[in-house]
Amino acid sequence: MNEEGKQPQHMREREYRKLFGLDIYLTPVFVISSIAIVVFIIGSLIFQEGATKLFGGLRVWLTTNLDWLFMITANLVFLFCLVVAISPLGKVRLGGAEAKPEYSYLTWLAMLFAAGVGIGLLFFGVSEPITYFQGGSYSPLGIETIYDPETVYNAENVPDAGDPKVQTAASVGIATTVFHWGLQGWAIYGVVGLALAFFAYNRGLPLLIRSAFYPIFGDRIWGWPGHIIDTFAIFAGIFGLATSLGLGVQQVTSGLDYLFGIPANNLTMVLLIVGITAIALISVMTGINVGIKRLSQFNIILAFLLLAAIILLGPTGYIFKSLFAGLGAYVMKIVPLSNWIGREDTAFLHDWTTFYWAWWIAWAPFIGTFIARISKGRTVREFVIFVLLLPTLLCLIWFSAFGGTAIHQFLADGYTRVTEKVETYTYPIALFEMFAGLPWTMLLSCVAMTLTIIFFVTSSDSGSLIIDIIAAGGKVDAPVPQRVFWCTVEGLVAIALLLGGGLKALQAASLATGFPFAIVLLGMGVCVWIGLRSESRESQ
Repeated sequence: MNEEGKQPQHMREREYRKLFGLDIYLTPVFVISSIAIVVFIIGSLIFQEGATKLFGGLRVWLTTNLDWLFMITANLVFLFCLVVAISPLGKVRLGGAEAKPEYSYLTWLAMLFAAGVGIGLLFFGVSEPITYFQGGSYSPLGIETIYDPETVYNAENVPDAGDPKVQTAASVGIATTVFHWGLQGWAIYGVVGLALAFFAYNRGLPLLIRSAFYPIFGDRIWGWPGHIIDTFAIFAGIFGLATSLGLGVQQVTSGLDYLFGIPANNLTMVLLIVGITAIALISVMTGINVGIKRLSQFNIILAFLLLAAIILLGPTGYIFKSLFAGLGAYVMKIVPLSNWIGREDTAFLHDWTTFYWAWWIAWAPFIGTFIARISKGRTVREFVIFVLLLPTLLCLIWFSAFGGTAIHQFLADGYTRVTEKVETYTYPIALFEMFAGLPWTMLLSCVAMTLTIIFFVTSSDSGSLIIDIIAAGGKVDAPVPQRVFWCTVEGLVAIALLLGGGLKALQAASLATGFPFAIVLLGMGVCVWIGLRSESRESQ
């Protein structure tokens, strides 16, 4: 057995090899994952009609038959994080007792938030709370529908905002959205990040998914068991990223069409992906401490400015009322929303919650590795608070502002332009329709599109960097051509999925790759528990 389970010397010092004249670190993980993903891209682009049918059927099958697995996984990792944080294990410091944090609290939180949820907050910030508020087939937990699409609403003909049914629909709309973007989702990231940070900084192992399984496999993690684990991680990371990038480009394309009349078609989306991926390439080549760090800091400032503008320009009092009502409803509904047995709201359960947990799980290899990379020097308790509680609070504020404003526009003024877009599933337009009901519409819309683009870039560049580390066997200084390859592949996968089925294809990809990684995720929880207990005993 190697000392501290470190990577064998011959693997650490393996030379780069030439591939088409370029330096590439040819590990088994790189070869298998890159070939499989390239074949997927080519097949999806050539057989677009068949891909559309395949992705649509796969999405339905996975959400119907594997909802229990995704729900159990999300619940278990959340409970695990709570237990670890409040137990004596929370005192363990990542990197050892003398380790110092590399980043300030604000910079750390900014990078967590920008990489973790940025695009989704803009895409779903208005449309998701309104979806649950309207009810219908997507009514969570059978909340009574108060919106009738056949009714012509105006300022004199809207549901009574003081009606308990209306208040319940509004608070549950916010709470259910926060449920999908809150504690369980961030716990999925947290378990991966905690496991990798511990085994990398406290046990001297490479920053690889396989490293977390040293307590189970020992030195066999350097063989095929480890290759398989890391390959699953790359598949999940690539397709999870592609889902977010696809949503982001739909948001920007819709905004360009809405504001400037630029057609929202496939050509526009492909050109946008190509252009934004080119920007991400520049960022990823500068590394985490230059491009990614600076973009994340700028983006979090811009996001807070947009949030502040919505709170000040929108119905400020109603927004804060929505915040507290949503928080109360979240606490009350988190248990029934986490249960999957005997549910009658199966359309909501399968199309929303199951998809969301699969999406978070698919993102976990990338975000978890990224979180581990920036979290050295933090205690386990600090880690859990910052990775779970603070982002959940920020999401609550965000959805209360954006969703609460849209709900108030409907209840107070009979403003139906948002509800009509949600009713027809044109979710990307809902954000801009909400802006249209506020002052400074054009400025707010342009800021939102800028944010989406930069979130796109930060997700793509940080994702490329992390996937590159996994594919290169833990090397953080892999050749630039290898970083360029993964950044380009992410953009091509997003294009292939958008052309081969659109939103359904994006969702199916997350579900399919999230399924095997859910098993990996549960195993990581067991391994980090073993490791933390050993560390705690050694420090006594």
